[in-house]
Amino acid sequence: METNYRALFEAARRAGAALADTPAERLSQAVRTAAGLLRTHTDTILAANAADLAAMDPSSPLCDRLRLTPQRIAAIASDMESVAGLPSPQGETIAAWQRPNGMTIRKVRVPFGVVGMVCEARPNVTADIFSLCMKTGNACVLKGGSDARRSNEALAELLHEALCREGIDEAAFTLLPSDHAAVGELLNAVGYVDVVIPRGGAGLIRFVREHARIPVIETGAGIVHTYFDAAGDLDKGRAVICNAKTRRVSVCNALDCLVIHRARLGDLAALCTPLAEHRVTIYADADAFGALTGHYPAGLLVPAAEEHYGTEFLDYKLAVKSVSSLDEALAHIARYSSRHSEAIVTEDAAAADAFTRRVDAACVYVNVSTAFTDGGQFGFGAEVGISTQKLHARGPMGLPELTTYKYIVSGDGQTREG
Repeated sequence: METNYRALFEAARRAGAALADTPAERLSQAVRTAAGLLRTHTDTILAANAADLAAMDPSSPLCDRLRLTPQRIAAIASDMESVAGLPSPQGETIAAWQRPNGMTIRKVRVPFGVVGMVCEARPNVTADIFSLCMKTGNACVLKGGSDARRSNEALAELLHEALCREGIDEAAFTLLPSDHAAVGELLNAVGYVDVVIPRGGAGLIRFVREHARIPVIETGAGIVHTYFDAAGDLDKGRAVICNAKTRRVSVCNALDCLVIHRARLGDLAALCTPLAEHRVTIYADADAFGALTGHYPAGLLVPAAEEHYGTEFLDYKLAVKSVSSLDEALAHIARYSSRHSEAIVTEDAAAADAFTRRVDAACVYVNVSTAFTDGGQFGFGAEVGISTQKLHARGPMGLPELTTYKYIVSGDGQTREG
């Protein structure tokens, strides 16, 4: 049966208007109810997810993003409950002032209205966007990836049940068909959808940016670097690099390139020892290759080619680049970075200060793993995505980033002359 997209978008628009006038506690309760349903229907979700996984190439890096486990579902539910417990930004006064004529002006946060999202094989995003939109009084229209169709449908059924239990219009959350036609309909929903957010690989983000007729907030691919400085601490570096690379290789905050000062090439083998235990393939430039030869498994050590820099591996693979100075490290990062997350390991305060000032990225770390680029780790409960653009939102997007604002001007009969 042909989908009536206009009817779906009109219903979402009406639901969004109603949400904006719904008490915050009722919206929070809907999120808590949904989290509870995820916990009590874990087996149903896992069965749907198993069917999705069975249809996917097991060698695909998307498998890890798609895969749900009881622990991951529990973590998703916990994130939802965290969002429900956060203060709502809706109606918050950002600034207020009085003009000489006595009128007062308030800048107040308000929902976008209807938020669209396009994502790949990430069923956790379904729960995240529901929670964040509900908490901020936005309706949500989601186009999930075909790889996660069954998982998303199982989740959507539970989310709709939660809305029904709380007396909220089910159109507040709309899961579109997983076919390609739905993307085009969403990206052209002018007058119905206020903003669309793509979450996935570089190809998906580029497609949405190039074809959308509604405003786009980009969540970029993560090409992530860590620079081990001449003054870097070996133990800190070893821990930070291993965690950033191996904690979860399929996520956008995973490390892709280690940049190391040539003065510390003698420590490169020690820095990489934990990576060998995780069977990480290293693509090393000539100096780094020489430093690792005989000290890193030969089957996992490959001379680097140009193509290895600027690649988001999403796998147990890492490029290594040696440099002679902080300036050279910054130049390499500037050339290949996706402006997502970048880190320095150093005990030199001046080097750390220069790095944080000069690196152009949404999140910049000093002696900390880039694995922390995550809305939950930032205290946001969950995230819509990691924005790498510079307008409206940058970095992990939590509740405030799903609002815009209006000016409310009050007075006592003032009129303008001249």
